[in-house]
Amino acid sequence: MAVLHNRVSQEELKKQLLAETEHRTTISFYHYFFIAEPQSFRDEMYKALDVLKVFGRIYIAHEGINAQISVPDSNVDAFRNYLYSIPPLNGIRLNIAVDDDGKSFWVLKIKVRDKIVADGIEDVTFNMENKGKYVTAQQFNELTNDANTIVIDMRNHYEYEVGHFDNAIEIPSDTFREQLPMAADMMKDNKDKNIIMYCTGGIRCEKASAYMLHQGFKNVFHLEGGIINYANSVKEKDLPNKFKGKNFVFDNRLGERITEEIISQCHQCGKPADTHTNCKNEGCHLLFIQCDECSEKYQGCCSKECQDVINLPKEQQKELRKGVDKGRMVFNKSRQRLRPRLNEMKNNNDK
Repeated sequence: MAVLHNRVSQEELKKQLLAETEHRTTISFYHYFFIAEPQSFRDEMYKALDVLKVFGRIYIAHEGINAQISVPDSNVDAFRNYLYSIPPLNGIRLNIAVDDDGKSFWVLKIKVRDKIVADGIEDVTFNMENKGKYVTAQQFNELTNDANTIVIDMRNHYEYEVGHFDNAIEIPSDTFREQLPMAADMMKDNKDKNIIMYCTGGIRCEKASAYMLHQGFKNVFHLEGGIINYANSVKEKDLPNKFKGKNFVFDNRLGERITEEIISQCHQCGKPADTHTNCKNEGCHLLFIQCDECSEKYQGCCSKECQDVINLPKEQQKELRKGVDKGRMVFNKSRQRLRPRLNEMKNNNDK
């Protein structure tokens, strides 16, 4: 019987990835379509992609598929042929990473979920088939020249912070499920305007466009292929680029550079910076922006307290973080959450 999941340690897998000599291409894709038996679909896909040495993260649900993967360059054609052999996926757009070192993933994980995007929508009358109109990069540029157009960023606050389109409105939230009702409420007096929604690769803004139509909005659009496809398109077609900064991505890179502008600041010293990192203290692991100088000063940690922890013996570090639930540790300027978890770790250890 075939093994349908990975059995090698994460550390060993990372070593194997770094030892690879062949370049990998990072690809993302999604498609909303009905899958009657997600588990069977998942198992068959795992077997096929494992043979092609595909790494990455794929979610399967009754509503469709959402994938971010890397493929050895020599297997890209074979991967595309396999994917397109599945009738609902034949010809779907594959977003190729803009700024790619080929080290985005080191293991293949395919999981069955309730939804491919957690949206919090419980209204049974909501229908993904009634969605906004696609706009290409050129159409996006033309439409955003119209004063009657509003551009809405459907990504999380930490994604928006390092890069976004000119004059795009941020929906200041940590999660997509929070953003949907917030976006509808913020735009309630603009139901007759042109509303363009965008996200990283298209999956969130496509669902958001359907949600806005469901809420009674009239002229709703979403950027085809998201920021990734837009960045590739403006480069290929020599179009004006209205995106500034970096595109946050949910893989080991944590970002791909679209333009040279740095529009955000280091969360520790305030200098211009747009490099996201996770605090090196495993009991914290906060996602935050850190400049090179602060990275060296704090050894990749979010605070002096966390720096003190990583310099303790490994066994003592393990004792400190026993039972600590890190939750969703993301720095949010509006909530000032750049705080070490040292006290929580100590309190938990004293119980």
